[in-house]
Amino acid sequence: MERLDFGKMGYGCKHYRRRCKIRAPCCNEVFECRHCHNEATSMLRKIFDRHELIRQDVTQVICSVCDTEQPVAHVCTNCGVNMGEYFCEVCKFYDDDIDKGQFHCDDCGICRVGGRENFFHCNKCDSCYSVSLRNNHSCVEDSMRHHCPICYEFLFDSLKDTTVMKCGHTMHTECYHEMIKRDKYCCPICSRSTLDMTKAWKRMDEEVGLNIYSPRVHLIIELLACLVNFFMDDFCFIRILKLLLF
Repeated sequence: MERLDFGKMGYGCKHYRRRCKIRAPCCNEVFECRHCHNEATSMLRKIFDRHELIRQDVTQVICSVCDTEQPVAHVCTNCGVNMGEYFCEVCKFYDDDIDKGQFHCDDCGICRVGGRENFFHCNKCDSCYSVSLRNNHSCVEDSMRHHCPICYEFLFDSLKDTTVMKCGHTMHTECYHEMIKRDKYCCPICSRSTLDMTKAWKRMDEEVGLNIYSPRVHLIIELLACLVNFFMDDFCFIRILKLLLF
């Protein structure tokens, strides 16, 4: 057991603590992990040389303790250490930091973090969501299999936390908070409101109920109310009303 744990948390990169490196089959180069590979190749001068590593294609790893290259396995065939406390044979994934709660989702086809008991797989959205969203979110087909509308990083296998908005679309949590800080309250994809507009609508109803506007303005309000569900965000609707009425 002591040999298995030798060097635990003492090797790795900024992405993972692990006791092995991987040989990328796409370019035959050695990297600490697939993210290190992708970051390096994305900076290549020739755009056609840029590429990403498909994790399931990895067949060879190099033990960081004894420097032995070998087929993918949990334990080093030469020095006998665990090359990762967590190991997924499907994803060819190693990680010594098991406090992350790693688990493999067969439906997603990749490993995720946060503890299996805290997530469920939504078949329509085709991704793992927090159990708090079970029967409590708007389903959008393949909602995670696209790029974050703010930073344009692919969401499905991103290392960053993701937020599911009221409309069902997704984006990085940090990007969402930055958007709110900049007073942008609508989904960048469908323009629906990301916040509860109940109070704002109540104030508008009260103002309309005072009959201080002409019949023509009332008609404009009704038309905009019909359009808002299809083309614009609630806040955008209120801004237009202010321009018309004041």
